[in-house]
Amino acid sequence: MTTNRKAYFNYHIEDSLRAGIVLRGSEIKSIRDGKIDISQAFCRIQNQEIWLHNAHIAPYENASIQSDHDPLRSKKLLLKKKEIIKWDLEVKRKNFIIVPLNLVITKGKAKIKIGLGKSKRKFDKRSVIKNREAQRDIDKTRKANR
Repeated sequence: MTTNRKAYFNYHIEDSLRAGIVLRGSEIKSIRDGKIDISQAFCRIQNQEIWLHNAHIAPYENASIQSDHDPLRSKKLLLKKKEIIKWDLEVKRKNFIIVPLNLVITKGKAKIKIGLGKSKRKFDKRSVIKNREAQRDIDKTRKANR
């Protein structure tokens, strides 16, 4: 399982969906080995299809030369047309962005959880850090008082 840890820090996530990914050749083997990075990835809607861009899947070491793939190739996500149209309207109307949140393998298939989010401003990020540190201090004092 791969997680985009920065997604919840950089974006307010409003809604999320689980989508399948169209993979080629040995990409699934690399994903099973954990050699995928979605921290810089993003999604775009083009021709009523959602595409995952900038997700790095390392080439599988034991693959033959013919099944070698481009690590940064755009990958098509599998969703229902109704969901794609709904999210396309949200992106266009409210300036949302589609961000990959995490990737899991279920029943031999790679699934990615994507979120519909809005960028946080700098002061929002500071308040999150401040709240996290305050909660950490509270937890420390509770442990000390036991």
